[in-house]
Amino acid sequence: MKSFALLFLVVICGMGGLGQKLKPKKRSNGEEINFRTKTKDVCTMSISGDEEMKLRIECKSQGMSYWCEFAGKPSVCRAFRKNPKIYWNQIAMELRKLPHACESTQVLKTTMCQKAPTEALMKQIATGMEPEDLANQEKSVQKTSTSMRGAGRSSVKKIGKPPMLPLIKPTQHSQGSENETEAMKLAREHCWESLHGFCSYIIGIFRG
Repeated sequence: MKSFALLFLVVICGMGGLGQKLKPKKRSNGEEINFRTKTKDVCTMSISGDEEMKLRIECKSQGMSYWCEFAGKPSVCRAFRKNPKIYWNQIAMELRKLPHACESTQVLKTTMCQKAPTEALMKQIATGMEPEDLANQEKSVQKTSTSMRGAGRSSVKKIGKPPMLPLIKPTQHSQGSENETEAMKLAREHCWESLHGFCSYIIGIFRG
């Protein structure tokens, strides 16, 4: 009876130890890992999720920034459950060997989970690229556009105002013609018809 009780106690302890071994360790959720690629791109890995995990990689390279996201269930890999930190460090080591962290990396593989099911693999689900100074470029374009509109308005004001034309004074010739007409009129009133021309001439001299 004593031997049976001792055997029962050993079995219980063994099951407790087995359960402790299979219990997943705390995952590195929310952890960030910094690394550089082969071409010195500065990158950051950020990890999120629980059963289905997401990995986001953001990099900066020569005035450009690019990013990509991966999703998968590495928790189905037993080695990952034992030490997830080593798993993510192995992924970072593989990315360091590449010139570009998001190109030619549709699937992220590690040596510790080579025999795991395919659902354990982290597969790329999104990627993107944009200039780092894109916001500054947009501000510069808006400023230039505002300046051009201001210049256009001032040009319209200058062009729209009609030029002032100078007043034209009567010429001496026109004044002389008026004097001759007045002299002829007086000659017709006060001289004989045969002397109109002579009288008009004399009257014109006296009138200046």
